[in-house]
Amino acid sequence: MVTEITGAVYVVKDNIDTDQIIPAQYLNLIPTIPEEYERLGSYSLSGLPESEYPIRYVKPGVMDSEYPIIIAGRNFGCGSSREHAPIALGSAGCKIVVAESFARIFFRNAIATGELYPCECVERLCEMFKTGDIVTVNLDNTTIKCNSTGKVFKFKPLGDAKAVIDAGGLFNFARSTEMIPQVK
Repeated sequence: MVTEITGAVYVVKDNIDTDQIIPAQYLNLIPTIPEEYERLGSYSLSGLPESEYPIRYVKPGVMDSEYPIIIAGRNFGCGSSREHAPIALGSAGCKIVVAESFARIFFRNAIATGELYPCECVERLCEMFKTGDIVTVNLDNTTIKCNSTGKVFKFKPLGDAKAVIDAGGLFNFARSTEMIPQVK
């Protein structure tokens, strides 16, 4: 069960769609196959235009990102309903996305897959942070603290969704609470 995460942030603006999160040409990778799950993460956010995002979320030739936390503007995860989007981010090492708002399907897929915590902030944090800033996110206190300035910002509680993500997704949660029987 995750309570607190400290790490560098990757900052994006508004309307980051699922094709920017994981471009369609990589959707042939099957997340249930471990090698392909690992490769999927290496393409996370590779659809972002380099002119706007010269620092890449995952460096070329590397499998994981150095940014466990993403700070975004409005409507993160818009576009198609592909569950590959939160899976790719989780595979790359993303633990939390703090955004002003999420596309409904992305938000639900993040919870259902258990890959990352989608947290809605109450202020426009994508204007207050820059890529590389070190922050501490506390899920229990619903706070994000900028470690260099000490400033603390709030986000909305995840409620019952946190337990589902902590369990590793909807199916694991259902098994752990005996909503569905354990496979023997």
